[in-house]
Amino acid sequence: MTMGDSKRWLSRMGTALALVLLLITGSAATPSPAAAIATDGWSPADIGVLASMRLSQLPAPPHDPSNAVEDLPTAVSLGIRLFNDPRFSANGAVSCATCHDPLKQFQDSLPMARGVGQGSRRAMPLAGAVYSPWLFWDGRKDSLWSQALGPLEDAVEHGGNRTRYAHLLKTHYRAEYESLFAPLPDLRHVPLDAAPAGSIEQQLAWRGLDVKTQADINRVFANMGKAIAAFEKTLQHSESRFDHYVEGLTRGAANAAHPGQQTAVHPWPQLTPSEVNGLRIFVGKGQCVTCHNGPLLSDQHFHNTGVPPRGAAHLDRGRAAATAKVQQDVFNCLGPFSDAKPGQCQELRFMAVNDPALEGAFKTPSLRGVGQRAPYMRAGQMASLQEVVQHYVRAPAAAVGHTERAALRLTAQEAGDLVAFLGAL
Repeated sequence: MTMGDSKRWLSRMGTALALVLLLITGSAATPSPAAAIATDGWSPADIGVLASMRLSQLPAPPHDPSNAVEDLPTAVSLGIRLFNDPRFSANGAVSCATCHDPLKQFQDSLPMARGVGQGSRRAMPLAGAVYSPWLFWDGRKDSLWSQALGPLEDAVEHGGNRTRYAHLLKTHYRAEYESLFAPLPDLRHVPLDAAPAGSIEQQLAWRGLDVKTQADINRVFANMGKAIAAFEKTLQHSESRFDHYVEGLTRGAANAAHPGQQTAVHPWPQLTPSEVNGLRIFVGKGQCVTCHNGPLLSDQHFHNTGVPPRGAAHLDRGRAAATAKVQQDVFNCLGPFSDAKPGQCQELRFMAVNDPALEGAFKTPSLRGVGQRAPYMRAGQMASLQEVVQHYVRAPAAAVGHTERAALRLTAQEAGDLVAFLGAL
């Protein structure tokens, strides 16, 4: 299965199941008393939807044709070292792991990421990112390796530049790099600090390089991202109490349907009564499953849900402003440093642009591990899951574009149960 096939499968499966759920909620036949006990009162149709959300239903990580080394152990090994090396920053103190801490679900628990300076959005977790066709909150990158390059040159993240990184690779990682890629170019006459973006001095130094040297440096920079992406591809979620609970439901349903073919069922309960009720809200009147579906609890799409900005000075167009960036990116799937053939870049070739619905829209984050990942939303605007749920209960108008959400009619008890369930993820 290719990257595009896998990602489209996840998206379509989640969307279809969400629609099915909305049609069937409350309309399924009442189960028999024995079946109700075995399945905690869930209907067979409900259990089918819940079963599709188990982590065990996630397919193998998709293949990225734009990264020829993504599955090589030597690339993973180099990627781990680069990911954790603070020398690849302007101040020698910031690494990828600074904002993507392995002890914090590969994020930093800050409202807005902080590298050499202050960012404007939250650092997104990296587990399961390989399944997403678009990276970052606005989807301005179309591959893990291209995503890895952005922060390295961003002025407030790593704050470095691509010629300095090439020199660092030659000094500290030459053998590992050249075992994976071509020999490093001759850098004796390449300035230490030069890049197409950055300070005026760096830009002038970059323009002073001939076209071949620029291409050679770009190739080294792209390869650096491909090694980091090989490591990031290995980052996956672990099963939660929710997964164990649904596994018990599916086995209980099978036992109720076929009494003579009993299978082992985990001891109950794996979820508290409040969490179970919260799950009913999640897939029912709360409508959370409309966007948070599938094994990763994300449809991988972009939505405007009226989340307020961090003040009038931080208005953010989201996806609407990102489509041009990814189209013009020299490191995209169709670019000269991609290993893919044009026909393998379907997501980029047929990307939606100029759609009013993209104004103020942001990526649906996965909810796995969400209870330990405060604060919330793209810039940490909400400190707790209680605030998040209350935002959807109120459904305020959007500051940019138009919100998709209507106010939810949840009681205080229902809202509290929904928050309890989110903690079980």
